[in-house]
Amino acid sequence: MIVLGITVAAYFVQMTALTDVIRLFALWPLATPEMIRFADTGAIETGFAPWQLVTYGFLHGDLMHLFFNMFALYMFGLPVERAWGARRFLIYYFVCLVGAAIIQLLVAAISGDVYPTIGASGAVFGLLLAYGLMFPNSTIMLLIPPIPMKAKYFVVGYGLLTLFFGMTGTMAGVAHFAHLGGMLFGFGLILYWGSRGKRSR
Repeated sequence: MIVLGITVAAYFVQMTALTDVIRLFALWPLATPEMIRFADTGAIETGFAPWQLVTYGFLHGDLMHLFFNMFALYMFGLPVERAWGARRFLIYYFVCLVGAAIIQLLVAAISGDVYPTIGASGAVFGLLLAYGLMFPNSTIMLLIPPIPMKAKYFVVGYGLLTLFFGMTGTMAGVAHFAHLGGMLFGFGLILYWGSRGKRSR
């Protein structure tokens, strides 16, 4: 999978110039550029730029963040890519990624918080939704707790849990609404493709 390889490579590039990469390529709120204090360089100016709607998804906070996102990308993305083909898969992935960013920007604008968002989780949640719709009765083995569950129940349960976390502020520092945004935009794209298919018959 091309996306997986590029994301892993981007992480190691990120580690060579962490402050500049986060300043330029993480997703910053739609606001006047602000002075953000970094431990190694002091206060520097940063702010939103259009390319961040995509580039934030190739950055990760640490190796565990990268591992779990890439594991989910491989687990759910590979069957979806095989079913759709590379072109449709990439379109779907980036629509979910940008959609998650748009929702995150709206949430940041409402809350007034100024912090960067990074990670492929929004796109991965979109892929999780696609997998659940395409293979609803396939069995997923959860890690914690280690029990099997059908994909359709896993998707619904995980989505509701993420919504609960977002509404209650649980697990601060995680962009729960961005995750839901990836699912929302992914679902919208699947509906759009489905309606086009019906009209072309």
